[in-house]
Amino acid sequence: MRNSKTLFLVAVTSLAATLSFSAVAADKIAVVDIARAIFGSNVAQARLQQAETGADFVGLKAKYESSTADLQALAKEAESKRLTWSQEQAQEHQKKMEYAKADAELAARKIQAEQQQLQQKIMQELGPKAQEALQEVVAEEGVTILLRADAVIWGPESNITSKVADRLNKKTK
Repeated sequence: MRNSKTLFLVAVTSLAATLSFSAVAADKIAVVDIARAIFGSNVAQARLQQAETGADFVGLKAKYESSTADLQALAKEAESKRLTWSQEQAQEHQKKMEYAKADAELAARKIQAEQQQLQQKIMQELGPKAQEALQEVVAEEGVTILLRADAVIWGPESNITSKVADRLNKKTK
């Protein structure tokens, strides 16, 4: 009697697992990286290019490169002349290096802030159209389960990011 109950439970469990597996197999699963789709679009690429060639960004980049070059030159000078300097000269040189480093770090933070602000602006501008494009692609592809690309390990055949980017390009022409 005990064996027949165990056998019955195993059979029912196997049947339930088979049915649930076939139900999952009937679902079409897709993966999307909506940010990659947005930033891969022609409009976003144009906005990024425009910002990188703008006077403010070019000026910040030049300031960063100049400060970095100054810091490297000061470090090279210190390496070659340190032994001949007095303590006051060494301290003065160290102060110059700290100023150059601070200037480079400030310029880098400003560049990063500009880039983040631009990314947010692009996301706000294209986000609604990207969602529309995503919904259209999901409907056309018959996707029943949609996952974020950063949340799963996936194969390239289930990624619809490029299709969403293409659709977004069509919507923003």
